[in-house]
Amino acid sequence: MTEQKRRIPKRIAQTVLNSLKGGVVPRIGLPYITVGRKAEIEALLHDVDIISEGGASFRFVVGRYGSGKSFLLQAIRNYVMDKNFVVVDGDLSPERRLQGTKGQGLATYRELIQNLATKTRPEGGALPLILDRWINSVQAQVAEESGLSQENSRFSELVDKKIYEVISSLNELVHGFDFAQLLKMYYEAYINNDEETRAKVIKWFRGEYTRKTEAKNELGVNIIISDDDWYEYIKLFAMFFRQAGYTGLMVMVDELVNIYKIPNSISRQYNYEKMLTMYNDALQGKAKYLGIIMGATPQAVEDRRRGVYSYEALRSRLANGKFSKAGASDMYAPVIKLEPLNAEEMLVLTEKLAQMHASLYGYEMTISDEDLATFIKIEYGRVGADSNITPREVIRDFIELLDITLQHPDKQISDLLNSDEFSYTKSEAVSDEKGADYTEFTI
Repeated sequence: MTEQKRRIPKRIAQTVLNSLKGGVVPRIGLPYITVGRKAEIEALLHDVDIISEGGASFRFVVGRYGSGKSFLLQAIRNYVMDKNFVVVDGDLSPERRLQGTKGQGLATYRELIQNLATKTRPEGGALPLILDRWINSVQAQVAEESGLSQENSRFSELVDKKIYEVISSLNELVHGFDFAQLLKMYYEAYINNDEETRAKVIKWFRGEYTRKTEAKNELGVNIIISDDDWYEYIKLFAMFFRQAGYTGLMVMVDELVNIYKIPNSISRQYNYEKMLTMYNDALQGKAKYLGIIMGATPQAVEDRRRGVYSYEALRSRLANGKFSKAGASDMYAPVIKLEPLNAEEMLVLTEKLAQMHASLYGYEMTISDEDLATFIKIEYGRVGADSNITPREVIRDFIELLDITLQHPDKQISDLLNSDEFSYTKSEAVSDEKGADYTEFTI
């Protein structure tokens, strides 16, 4: 075990192992266990460079349940936050869609804003922090440029001027005038230590006003964020965050399968229409400093009856060309299809997990290279494993193996691997992609 592995904080190791055993992706500790996906990560990081220069991007990350798409999204999330991006992420659900008539689109917006995160506030809820940081940074910039103290009346005038320059730059965008008015209101409340007004403005930005009369009475504005226009405010936030000193905004939306599951065909089409708007904005330059990544299963994208490809305008834009195939995919295409991790990559991952497990529970790692190789050989020897095995299944089995041997010192790993029960279980065929996997819509 290396010194680096010994220094893994126990809190992180516990979170990583518990999350993986439970079949979910940890939000911390990913660098310790990231393997493979080099081509996919490089392609998405290429988008990051484009966004930072004022462009926009839109990508689908497509893979079966447990194939690692959520893991990849979290890895990119952590990376872009280190690059001074603001990140919002959320999962779609029956109550959260891209478009709806009963608040489903607004519910998605609220989820995204609630999870708004930066490097200094990675757990989410960073909007007030960003607004305050923006005002403080303008004050510091004015102080440096002018040499004036904050008590000087001229100082306040210069700060006001810079603040209003940022606000006025948003006026030309859709809903920009109202957005700018709210920013101005927040700034003035900040200067005057008016905590009540600041809280009301934050409430408005979070989309928590449901009636225009309520917003009018409390803030004097005649507009609220709604199902129809929430995405326009995402674009405004991207521009504002750039003005506030951040690199850009990355939006991550997972569980697109919940649109595929909408029973009403017209409702599905409205959601795909909203998706098309977002896609066109990104590729036509109508959005700036904005990246959008959506996670989906293959069927949720490719099904011609209910999936994304049922909307012809999207299918014609997203479908693979003639030369793309397994093993030779175009990673710069709008749709990134995750191929299964190979046995060598999974071997590296299990070794990392074994080291982390030993570090967490304070024992010398006893599992041998031969045991690791045997475990991977058995897992990949399952019928259909070449195309259908997922990292989630392998990881859960492996952590369970480590836990059992820790709790039962009389059990040897080699004996468990060679037991009839393990061999029988692993000889069963892996479920087909179009079978049971699509009837369980859980993580």
